[in-house]
Amino acid sequence: MSLFIRQNDERSKLQERLAAELQERAKQRALLQDQPDGVDDSRYIEGTKRTTSLAWVWVVIAIVVVVAFVGLVILNVARTA
Repeated sequence: MSLFIRQNDERSKLQERLAAELQERAKQRALLQDQPDGVDDSRYIEGTKRTTSLAWVWVVIAIVVVVAFVGLVILNVARTA
């Protein structure tokens, strides 16, 4: 019975040590969160501009091209059949 109690004591010490290590890691990670996120703060953003209000025109043009291509493929398949 004494061995069982001794094992529990050692385990609790191990758990306390692990808990202390995990708390230290959490503190270190909290300090790292104050650093830049690497997206909005990056230098590669410099010299770029936001999408203009005419971006929808390019989307419409792309859709028209895809629809025209599909239409030509369907017409070509219908003629050969």
